[in-house]
Amino acid sequence: MSVSVTEKLFFAKHLSIMVKAGVPMDEAIETIMEQATPELKKVLKSIGKDIENGMSLAKSMAKFPKVFDGFFVSLVDAGEQSGNLENNLEFLAEQTRKDYALKQKVRGAMMYPGLVLGATFIMGTGIAWFVLPKLIDLFTSFDIALPLSTRVLMWGAFFMRDYGVYAFFGLIAMVFLLVILFMWRPVKKIGHRLALKTPILGKIVSDGQLSRFSRNLGTMLRSGIPMISAFEITTDTLSNLVFVDDLKKIKEKIKTGKSIFQAIEMGSYPEFDKLSRRMIDVGEESGNLEEMLLYLSDFYDDDIDTLSKNLATMLEPILLILIGLVVGFVAMAIISPIYSLIGGIRG
Repeated sequence: MSVSVTEKLFFAKHLSIMVKAGVPMDEAIETIMEQATPELKKVLKSIGKDIENGMSLAKSMAKFPKVFDGFFVSLVDAGEQSGNLENNLEFLAEQTRKDYALKQKVRGAMMYPGLVLGATFIMGTGIAWFVLPKLIDLFTSFDIALPLSTRVLMWGAFFMRDYGVYAFFGLIAMVFLLVILFMWRPVKKIGHRLALKTPILGKIVSDGQLSRFSRNLGTMLRSGIPMISAFEITTDTLSNLVFVDDLKKIKEKIKTGKSIFQAIEMGSYPEFDKLSRRMIDVGEESGNLEEMLLYLSDFYDDDIDTLSKNLATMLEPILLILIGLVVGFVAMAIISPIYSLIGGIRG
């Protein structure tokens, strides 16, 4: 069962308002159900029945791990135990909103180059599939020495004419195979590591993971969740396997009594930059770690915003030059033998 991020935001925000207003939990759930989507309504119906039977909200939500992750459930549980549920729900609504905004920023940053490269690929495939094969008879009829660019283009035309269908289905099979391989964790981790090392993209991915780590850990520590539990739950909320595996190693060092800063310094974790290390160290020394972590999350959010705005400006000339070179090559390959033929006729 899938429930969108906006629906979870709607649920957390409205439930916090009604709990703060003193509305009984079962009545609050019933009220939210009236405005919920069919998917969320099914979940809330089950939660409402559990609450009527005396089950806590957190335990009932834990029955739907695909809808409410460990981070969500843990904050609700901490709120119920401390009697501060409405504030924790407000935290959840705000953090869910920020997490959603972060994902939108990353997607927006990748959209422009993705669209341009996708359009270029489609255009190139169309030319290779429909145009180049029709040029074979024209060029082979020329009784002149063809330039290198034209010979390369003709090779592509011959290939598409004779093997185009095989190439098309081979490409589909290769993409399908790559998708299957990427589901295998070792291969997926290699892809995630390469993504972190890619210029510009790596910075966006790294900042996104650091922002989520800082925000989620800081929010849970502020809610009174123990460090080890908060660290484990935060690790599960990250998507990049390089970060996930390194955080698991850091957690083991924390279990031995080391601080987060000491655990990071003991290993080789380049994804934690100087700023994050310094702020974590200051936070632990001052006893104000959760505030420092939340500050870090806002800082990385702003950094991603700046990078996403600059990305299109930085990539636009590069993509235009690349497309121009491809179009220029094709134009020269077609025009050069025609000019040579005309010159030969005049001679």
